[in-house]
Amino acid sequence: MNRIELVEKIAVAHNLSKAEAARVLETITSSIVAAVKKDDPVQIVGFGTFKQVARAARSGFNPSAGTKIKIAAQKVPKFVPGAAFKAAVDPKAAKRKADSKAATAKPAAKKAAAPAKKAVAAKKK
Repeated sequence: MNRIELVEKIAVAHNLSKAEAARVLETITSSIVAAVKKDDPVQIVGFGTFKQVARAARSGFNPSAGTKIKIAAQKVPKFVPGAAFKAAVDPKAAKRKADSKAATAKPAAKKAAAPAKKAVAAKKK
């Protein structure tokens, strides 16, 4: 999907003209860019987080010259998808993750309950 198709979807879904939908989309994207530029993360619950990350300086390789080059440190935008977005894209992976969390949570609950039983037994003596 490209920008024009997204504008058309917004226009149809909200009974707007394409020009109005384009302005809405432009406002959203420019607001996200401005916030991330100021190093302020934009979190849309269920969708994801847009943030700025610092990439450290590193050495690279120029294959045409066959020499090592220095790549300067830089700030780059990053998008981290939310849980609902990941689940929508791959429901099987979301189910596996939920199952693995449930499996790890059950033994921890049993361990926490065991010391309580010992404390009750100690009080009876």
